[in-house]
Amino acid sequence: MRDDIRVLLVDDQELVRYGFRLMLDATPGLIVVGEAGDGTQAIDAAERLRPDVILMDIRMPGVGGIEATRHIVAALPTARVLALTTYDLDDYAFGALGAGASGFLLKDTRPDDLVAAIRAVHAGDAVVSPRITAKLIEAAAPHLGTRRDSEASDALSELTAREREIFVLVGRGQTNAEIAANLYLSDSTVKAHIGRVLAKLGARNRVEAVIRAYELGIVGR
Repeated sequence: MRDDIRVLLVDDQELVRYGFRLMLDATPGLIVVGEAGDGTQAIDAAERLRPDVILMDIRMPGVGGIEATRHIVAALPTARVLALTTYDLDDYAFGALGAGASGFLLKDTRPDDLVAAIRAVHAGDAVVSPRITAKLIEAAAPHLGTRRDSEASDALSELTAREREIFVLVGRGQTNAEIAANLYLSDSTVKAHIGRVLAKLGARNRVEAVIRAYELGIVGR
């Protein structure tokens, strides 16, 4: 069906791709539209197939996941990349966030959580493995090339009271649906507010917005 979330699988291990395909193809609302074994194949497949979400392995021979993510996000702004890594603290995964990925998960993530993550990033949310959120904030910021504190603070002053309120909740890791429920707003209204927050802060995605919230002291470590 056209409303299905179209997923592209990228991993240099065929067995891993096979396992993901079996699981996702059996999940209502998701459809695997293609596979790729390295970054070069991923870029080509993404441009041909126009997937909604790309599960991107980070460490691959040749063109790796970071470079492929950077290219795909630039060429296909509506595509969402979920980086996959084996280890909790993986600089390659942090690099993928800097390249524009919407988040990353560990490869041992439970199937239900993976499906939920795919749906979340497709809806515009960010996803980070809950086991490492605090460490991510500490370790990822230097990799993202964010603006100087003074510039970020100036941008923060441009937020309306409502936008600042939503920024705090984004910084705490809440999804659009959770924010909407807490503030008694519609999902579409929350999405519009978040779009303005990202634009004013110069953040490319929600992951960068979360890190900005910690850097500016909007939420505590």
